Amino acid sequence: MLYQFNEFQRMVLSPLRMAAQMQSQVLRSPFNPMAETPQAQTLAAAYELFAETTQYHGKPAFGISQVEVDGRTVAVTEENLSRKCFGQLKHFKRDTTRKDPKLLIVAPMSGHFATLLRGTVETMIKNHDVYITDWRDASNVPLIDGRFDLDDYIDYVQEFLEFLGPNTHVMAVCQPGVPVLAATALMAEEDNPNIPATVTLMGSPIDTRRHPTAPCKLAMDHSLDWFEKTVINHVPIGYPGAFRRVYPGFLQLSGFMSMNLDRHMEAHARQFDHLVQGDGDSADKHRAFYSEYNAVMDLTAEYYLQTIETVFQKQALAKGEMMYRGDRLVDTSAISNTALMTVEGELDDISGIGQTVAAHDICNNIPESKKAHYEQKGVGHYGVFNGRRFNSEIAPRISDFILKHEMGTAAPLYLVQKDTEQAGNVKLAPKKVAKKAPPAPKKAPIAKKAAPKKEAPVLKTVKSVSPAVKKVAKSALPAPKKAAMAKKAAPKKEAAVLETVKPAPPAVQKASVEKPVAVAPKTAKVEAHKTVAVHKNPAKAPAKKKA
Repeated sequence: MLYQFNEFQRMVLSPLRMAAQMQSQVLRSPFNPMAETPQAQTLAAAYELFAETTQYHGKPAFGISQVEVDGRTVAVTEENLSRKCFGQLKHFKRDTTRKDPKLLIVAPMSGHFATLLRGTVETMIKNHDVYITDWRDASNVPLIDGRFDLDDYIDYVQEFLEFLGPNTHVMAVCQPGVPVLAATALMAEEDNPNIPATVTLMGSPIDTRRHPTAPCKLAMDHSLDWFEKTVINHVPIGYPGAFRRVYPGFLQLSGFMSMNLDRHMEAHARQFDHLVQGDGDSADKHRAFYSEYNAVMDLTAEYYLQTIETVFQKQALAKGEMMYRGDRLVDTSAISNTALMTVEGELDDISGIGQTVAAHDICNNIPESKKAHYEQKGVGHYGVFNGRRFNSEIAPRISDFILKHEMGTAAPLYLVQKDTEQAGNVKLAPKKVAKKAPPAPKKAPIAKKAAPKKEAPVLKTVKSVSPAVKKVAKSALPAPKKAAMAKKAAPKKEAAVLETVKPAPPAVQKASVEKPVAVAPKTAKVEAHKTVAVHKNPAKAPAKKKA
């Protein structure tokens, strides 16, 4: 009768909440002469806070309509690609032609809607093509649609991966870590081509024996029969899923609130001060957070009880004893080609330190080059996947890890590596530039191109030839055989000589044609200079050899 009592309480508080809202508006009305008095402001704040805390919150919308990509704002539209009884695959389609890695965010089925990850989606959508699992409230699923347990969860993950195709990256936030890792192992055993390229586990209870938190201790200290008798209820009449056995969302919310009751009390006390002082911006932030936090959904009884037993009581996946459909062992050692990254929060009071990183131990066939772990200092469970630290510290590391292992792309700038002494090192790897092979030695005709004619001085008369040219011309007059042998033996030296000799002007070349000299034919430039030297001082020229 717990579910029925909660519904009765909500019906009773509904008219009281409406009356409180009306009183608050009357006290704050500009037509009220007492509106600016401290007494009226204090009383109005009390009425408004009562209305907020008793407000019923249904499933909120993601409300992501635009995002900044490459420095410009692009539109975002939501698409429901694959509808199933207990969930659907939602795509955040960006109005851009840029091809980014496909990222499937597996939202937790732990009492909150997938919209709890709105901030996560807003951050990752800038550099990824984002999809998310949008789970349905079990109270809205008709009983005729059948049951949904942990094995069905694994099937949903595999079917969504099949729909998205190869080279898809998966991010599992909190509770989905176990079914996502199990689905990956089953796909690896089958050599499924649609197995994810990377899996990122964030605050997931892989091995709850390590640093057990309050929820872990609660699950281990009570029997499965106790949970079934204490927290399992039937959906009352008036809902589409009437008579379905569920774990009510309001019970899960009360459990979350009781774990940090002092923080929530302080937050509501600050909200009261904001309302009295008229600090609208701070009050709006408080409302936005709690409207999302208080929006809860029911879970099917079979899924909840199987998760309690498999994950928290038996730690079946960590021990290598988890069974799929009762007759198939989930072997995480079969995973070898999928890269694995784990993220933990230092102050996480839901999944303690060490519970997520345990995934690296059971996936022992994944190469070390494909493993990474990061521990964020100063954040709790919620800060692992949302907030300022996630945006500035965690998300960039995940994006770099995904880009590094994106198939068919160039190596990224950042390489996330696992460090055994200090987790979470991100090192900047310089780009490797291939050294070019030295060019082959160029032949004599190429040297002519290196010294353009426009650089040579214009020689109008024969007298303009310099003494240096005369000296070079004299040294170039040995017999043809010797010149040819010297050319083959030391091509580099000959090239050096040719570079020092400036090309003769056209007039001198013409003169050399009229009075040729029997000299070894090397280049047009050298012949021109030899002819110039002979015409300049014919008395000193060596005698010609007879053939």
